[in-house]
Parts: sequence; structure tokens; C-alpha cells
Amino acid sequence: MQGKGSVVMFCGVDKAYYQGALNWVPLIQAGDWPVHMDRSFSGAIPIIDKLKNEGAISEPVFAFYLTKIAPITSLYGDNWEGCLVMFGGVDHRCYEGELNWVPLIQAGNWIVHMDCISMKREVIACSDGCEAFVDTGTSHIVGPRRLVNNIQKLIGATHWRSKHYVSCSVVNTLPSIIFTINGINYPVSSSLHPQGEGTIPSDSRGRCYTTFQEHRMSSSTETWILGDIFLRVYFSVFDRGNDRIGLVRAV
Repeated sequence: MQGKGSVVMFCGVDKAYYQGALNWVPLIQAGDWPVHMDRSFSGAIPIIDKLKNEGAISEPVFAFYLTKIAPITSLYGDNWEGCLVMFGGVDHRCYEGELNWVPLIQAGNWIVHMDCISMKREVIACSDGCEAFVDTGTSHIVGPRRLVNNIQKLIGATHWRSKHYVSCSVVNTLPSIIFTINGINYPVSSSLHPQGEGTIPSDSRGRCYTTFQEHRMSSSTETWILGDIFLRVYFSVFDRGNDRIGLVRAV
């Protein structure tokens, strides 16, 4: 997420293939795709609008799959694994269950209302409801300093320089942290919220760094950013046409 400060971009033209069809599209190099994909800069048409206007996609929808699974055979006969971005629809092989749709607080910004954050059936943050950015451009889960520091204490993390860590030997004993959005619980297990095995490697001393970070945004509203740690667990669909975000557990 780009909070404040300067951003340097350039516009150009590139060849892009969508469902096997070649299109020449304006290229805007910027940061976070969900934040910038549907916005224009200096008159350039956002890529999602360009694809819709030219008939390359039927709906102004894009989706992200940020986890790894066994290779799947694509429509073109090749195998893929890892992260995917999808335009105009979703690949149902990437998730299990039904998409839960969450309305945006304001059209044009990928911000939703979050009910609360809890651990072991106790609310630990967002106690009166809060705002949450759903952002692939942020690696961690980011929140207000006081509340993030409280979560670090609750999981027994030790502060070291600008980070917090726990011993990698206790990672699997930590409780899940649950993000409740639109009445649905979205747990993130302890194997993901400390950066240990399966995410970012721990250091040589057996320290696994937590994935909670503080922000210093000046806002009267409690605000969180649900970054890649959250989105590795949950397949995300950004529906611009209906001003909503879909979330469901990724396979």
C-alpha cells in the first residue's frame, strides 16, 4: 500500500496474451496491483478497463492465488504451480468452498469493514470494528502500533532491533489468529504468522520473525492491512463492477 510519499512510474506499450489472444495494451508500472490496477495516471487507461473495453474480458474482475500447490495442467496443456493473477474470472481449482463476498466501504478503494481480530476466543484488536485494506502489495499484516505490540506480547515475541521473533521450536504451539470479516471467521495459523519454515526462512539462531508490523498512518479510524500472509491462505477476487471483494480458502 502506498500511504504517503512520492511514486515514480512510467507508461509504455507492451504485448500481452489473454486466453491466447494477442493485445497491445498500455503498460503502467506502479506498485500494488489491487490498489493501482483500476486507477488511471496522467490519462492512461487502467489495464482492467482496457481489457474490458476491448472485449478481452467479460467482467471487470481480477483475482490472486498466492500459495503453492502441485502442478495443474492449464488450458494450454502446460503445468503451473505457485502464484497466479487472473483477469475476467476465476479458476475454481484454486480454492475450495464458496466465495464469501464483502462489500467495499467506498467504491474505488479496496477497503472493507472488519468485525474484529481474536485469538483463543478473546478479541485482541479491532474490538469495535475497523477498516482493512486487502493488499497483495504488502507482505505482512500491518496495524496500529499499540495493538500490534499487544499481539506480539500475547504470542510471546521478543523485540530485536526493528523486528519481533519467537523461537522456531514453539511456532506450531502458537494459537491461530482469527480475522472476522462480514460475519465470517478467517483464521491464520501459527505456522504462517511467524515467518518460519514454509514462509520466509528463520535465521541461523532459530528465531522465527513474526509477520505483524506496525504502521504510523494518522487516521481517526483503526486501520489494518491484510497482506500476503493473509492472502496466501485465502484466494481473493477483486470485483470492480460490483464494488466487492471475494474471499475463500485457497487449496
